[in-house]
Amino acid sequence: MSDQPTIAAKAPAKVTLQAGKDYWFCACGKSAAQPFCDGSHKGTTFGPKKFTAEKEGDAWLCQCKHTANAPFCDGTHKTL
Repeated sequence: MSDQPTIAAKAPAKVTLQAGKDYWFCACGKSAAQPFCDGSHKGTTFGPKKFTAEKEGDAWLCQCKHTANAPFCDGTHKTL
């Protein structure tokens, strides 16, 4: 079993977040509901990352799963 996540895409996903709402970010890269968790990590060493949106509006969430600022994109996908 790999200790590296699956790269879901080499570009971030633009999503609209609701301030104060909890979200579960997919960390394994296997979710069909990218960039959010759908439970596909079961049986792996990965688990989703819970985060609460600090503000209302659009955000760019990582889909390469290698960002240092999860769940937000930091541009790492450009180096993969």
